[in-house]
Amino acid sequence: MCRNIRTLHNFEPHASSEEVHAAALQYVRKISGSTKPSKANQEAFDDAVHEIAHITQHLLDSLVTQARPKDRDAEAAKAKARSAVRFGAA
Repeated sequence: MCRNIRTLHNFEPHASSEEVHAAALQYVRKISGSTKPSKANQEAFDDAVHEIAHITQHLLDSLVTQARPKDRDAEAAKAKARSAVRFGAA
């Protein structure tokens, strides 16, 4: 139903509002059990996505760390390598 929600904290560049919104959307889809809500539930669904995206951005802005920021390309390469080991090379 939905892809894995990825870590958004401690990356350079910082997570974009689109990434935060996508994570919120995936979270709401997962907990609601619906990828596309009915018309009767659409407003509640959209409100939940908006609120979760807002609080997620607030959380990310508030977190502090002493660790060096991760590189998105390097992390993507590591994930691709793990996938190749797990599922075999394509």
